[in-house]
Amino acid sequence: MSLSLPACCHALDASWPWQTALSYVRSYSVRFDRQRLVVDDFIHSGIPLPDTLRNAAPKRQAEYLAGRLCAREALQRLTGTPHVPGMAESKAPLWPSGTVGSITHSGDLAAAMVAPTECYQGVGLDAERQLELARAERLAPQILTPAERDLMAALPVEQQAHFVTAVFSLKESLFKALFPLVNVRFYFQDAQLIDWNPDAQQTVLRLNKTLSEHWPAGSLLSGRHAHLEAYVISLIAIPA
Repeated sequence: MSLSLPACCHALDASWPWQTALSYVRSYSVRFDRQRLVVDDFIHSGIPLPDTLRNAAPKRQAEYLAGRLCAREALQRLTGTPHVPGMAESKAPLWPSGTVGSITHSGDLAAAMVAPTECYQGVGLDAERQLELARAERLAPQILTPAERDLMAALPVEQQAHFVTAVFSLKESLFKALFPLVNVRFYFQDAQLIDWNPDAQQTVLRLNKTLSEHWPAGSLLSGRHAHLEAYVISLIAIPA
């Protein structure tokens, strides 16, 4: 049975943001208020606070607590055991054997997703607060490849900020899903969307850089994105 939630967190939400479900994948999200966080929330929630975060800002501590609460609940649904992922030196979550997962947080939203390794090699989940147009235009040269900037320019102005936010989020999800498999760092220009339909939640990304023998340049990966109130949330799930 799940422990009670701290006052800084609202109710956990198991609703699926995308139109079609993925088999054997479990996810939870939660809204949190860092202003209401107290140190005892970790003890009462059964979430160990890592030593490296004991002197961290309340925002960082609240993000960690909310994300681990989501991860524990998702693992409970998937495996029957309410495991709390630890934190590696790289700050990536340490998932229990037989599972892969991803945790994200942005603003007052945290979410986690888990899946069995017999079905998925990796999953990447990312949430980003919707960018304002002026900031999206400033960030576009960093986030978008030349081909993606052409896609952006062809969109109506009112869709361009969403496009940049979605591409940003999808590439973050791609990194979270692929990095544990290749152990090679890659960046925004090393992958690109090869199609974009603003009315569809699914898209395809192509690697521009060879990351390993199994992941050469030109590899294609499917991605999903959706609105979640003021956020864009994206998912990359790599089948086993």
